[in-house]
Amino acid sequence: MADTGRALGAAYLAASRLLAPLAPVLLQRRLEQGREIPGRWREKLGEPGLPRPAGRLVWLHAVGLGETMALRGLIAALETRAPDLAFLVTSSTRGSAEVFARDMGATTRHQFLPLDIAPYWARFLDHWRPDLAIWSEQDLWPGAMFSAAKAGVPQALVNARMNAHSYKKRRRLAPVYRAALRQLALTDAQDAATARHLAALGAENVTVSGSLKPAGPPLGADGAELARLQARLAGRRIWLAASSHPGDEAEALAALETAPAETLLILAPRFVERRGEIAADLAARGLPCAQRSKGELPAADTRVFLADTLGEMGLWYRLAEIALIGGGFRDAIGGHNPWEAVQLGCPVLHGPDTGNFRADYAALDAAGAARPVALGGLAAAMPPPAEAAEMAARARTLVGSAQTRVADLAARLTAVMEAGPCR
Repeated sequence: MADTGRALGAAYLAASRLLAPLAPVLLQRRLEQGREIPGRWREKLGEPGLPRPAGRLVWLHAVGLGETMALRGLIAALETRAPDLAFLVTSSTRGSAEVFARDMGATTRHQFLPLDIAPYWARFLDHWRPDLAIWSEQDLWPGAMFSAAKAGVPQALVNARMNAHSYKKRRRLAPVYRAALRQLALTDAQDAATARHLAALGAENVTVSGSLKPAGPPLGADGAELARLQARLAGRRIWLAASSHPGDEAEALAALETAPAETLLILAPRFVERRGEIAADLAARGLPCAQRSKGELPAADTRVFLADTLGEMGLWYRLAEIALIGGGFRDAIGGHNPWEAVQLGCPVLHGPDTGNFRADYAALDAAGAARPVALGGLAAAMPPPAEAAEMAARARTLVGSAQTRVADLAARLTAVMEAGPCR
């Protein structure tokens, strides 16, 4: 570190020690609320839950489920360049750990990210001894970055995303973030606006490679279950509302009212805990429903299949011929990731609110691979099967371009690791 950055980092880490006595109490409370996994919550105190693998280890961090799943394409590209590598992925949420575990490869391990407190980072880094640390998207923890720099671990930020609101929040601690960002040997953003925000905070030589999400491997699915459902639903036109919120569901159900009777809507809510209120709404509307979490299967008169389970989105995208990606109507969500659908050949429709993935949706829309839907316009926006197939083909072209960009990024990251720590 430069002298000023080193002094600020030392002060930040020293101050963080004051929080150490409170952390176990907080985590115990979260455990009682069901928000932590029994037997794993102490990972957030830096205590390892697994042994370190032999050889070179790349540590990657992303906060939640979508961000964590997006790392899979980068891991595959790094593994192609350097087959000897092992990978440690950290995240912060329970859902990300449970779902990612079903889709990670044999060379990858998962742990929860320690809280940003100096003793926990010392314990974590002493055990895992990563050869490269990769931060992804928006989750930046100065204590972790200072600790990794102190331990001589080269660091990079990839897939960075920072909107104007996030930039303003971080600007309040500009000296801390400036010192932390100066520890990065490579900084790569999803878009030009993020690159400007990072540079204004003090990041150096920021490049733009776009999102990691299009380059990820497709979500998995149980082949036997897919075949069973395809046989059960043969002859029906299947729509999917993916990662839905109340506003998306209102649009999808309104469109379903005017759709042919053979149309089946698979409704996969973003938060499965809402299953009760959704089932009650469907009953009030007089819509026959089958509920996945109860083991029910759609009957001939079922109009809605409530997909209220975790980790099965790969199954639903394979069954559907068109997907409305949620978070785009009325709820001020900013939209959700369209690429998981695209990677499985499922054409995408989306609402007007795409703030979280503005560049992604703009690229898909411009290529004719996705279609925006106005309020009340979902039924009219549904493409016929031939047009849906054309949309899917255009989307696959974008995926191929993204995979090339990620391969280039993997080459740059490998070079950072081999060059050693940033001094």
